[in-house]
Amino acid sequence: MEGGARERLLGEEAEVEEGLGRRLWKENKKLWVVAGPSIFTRFSTFGVTVISQAFVGHIGSTELAAYAVVSTVLMRFANGILLGMASALETLCGQSYGAKQYHMLGIYLQRSWIILCACALLLTPIFIFTTPLLKLLGQEESIAEMAGTVAHWFIPVFFSFLNLGLAGVMGSMILAMWIPVMGQLAFVCFGGCPETWTGFSFTAFLDLWAIVKLSLSSGVMLCLELWYNTILVLLTGHMKNAEVAIDALSICLNINGWEMMISVGFLSAAGVRVANELGAGSAKAAKFAIVNVVITSFAIGFVLFLFFLFFRGRLAYIFTDDAEVARAVDDLSPLLAFSILLNSIQPVISGVAIGAGWQGMVAFVNIGCYYLIGIPLGVVLGYCFDLHVKGIWIGMLIGTCIQTLVLIYITWRTNWDQQVLLAKDRLSKWYTHKSRKPNDAHGSA
Repeated sequence: MEGGARERLLGEEAEVEEGLGRRLWKENKKLWVVAGPSIFTRFSTFGVTVISQAFVGHIGSTELAAYAVVSTVLMRFANGILLGMASALETLCGQSYGAKQYHMLGIYLQRSWIILCACALLLTPIFIFTTPLLKLLGQEESIAEMAGTVAHWFIPVFFSFLNLGLAGVMGSMILAMWIPVMGQLAFVCFGGCPETWTGFSFTAFLDLWAIVKLSLSSGVMLCLELWYNTILVLLTGHMKNAEVAIDALSICLNINGWEMMISVGFLSAAGVRVANELGAGSAKAAKFAIVNVVITSFAIGFVLFLFFLFFRGRLAYIFTDDAEVARAVDDLSPLLAFSILLNSIQPVISGVAIGAGWQGMVAFVNIGCYYLIGIPLGVVLGYCFDLHVKGIWIGMLIGTCIQTLVLIYITWRTNWDQQVLLAKDRLSKWYTHKSRKPNDAHGSA
């Protein structure tokens, strides 16, 4: 014990002696090893959705509105649940890797697969009965009917995480979504991760309920964030000239979503870096990683904020030939630019929460800021003050801003030494000893 304490003390003294520049260089190398591939993968994957929307927009306005409803309402609803349930994996794998429990990463991955497959099956009926659901929510009949057709094509996309018109676009999208999934699966299962993947194991079926509980709190946290913009689209569908309003809003939200993939990449990196350092028992390194990733993400977000602010009028024609829709996009673009700036911070702080395992607490913050402040304020501005879509969006931006400030305050006031102890307790509770033979009674399925 004394020897270990002495080693840690010497390590901390060496860290103090090390210059800030060298620490930043080391931390940024660790950050970009995670953030770089994550940003590229997410940006290119979401780009499939954006490019598909661009093709659909040139087919017709009704098709564009239907695609927008499915991609921004149904897919975000379903992905909110799936991504939320999967974010528990980031907490557990990150902390296990930091604690050098490498074989547990494969076990946690298999447990997550079991939970996510069950969730995907339960969510499939939403895509089968899209048309009656949208009519029940008060959407225009023509949009609801077309959305039902689009939703059926989204089912294969959903399970992935020639002049054919809409069907041709959706078929291409299905292939584009599934090919990376199969490649990643092959990489994991056939030798790409020898330390962390030891084969399929019956151990994955043990302690599932503990993982489900953490996944549920993660799911609630991310669902409340992703469903926020979904409600914006649904409220817009009740306004006059709903087709143009939905088209314009969906273009803005997809541009915003595409840019947000950069921030989501930093979310993943923040979660991994914080989880790694907590698992390794270094509170000071965790705090330094948080400051570094927030500053890096904000700097990139500020550059993109200026870009979208100055080039706002030209972006809409990538997605549509309709001049009325393009004018509506131009009118909403200042709000889009400010959303992009805010998105450079908010997801990163959420990533810190995932890395530390605070999903349950953040879920309560999201309920208060988004659903008790943002949406009611947006409805008042949109309907009572006749600001329409802009009013709803302004209210929701205020809710997001408050949520970001609250999370920054929580992060600043956190006792990170205590978080190290909590991470150690969590890992010891769910630890499973590595089997010597991957194909024994506790091994291959």
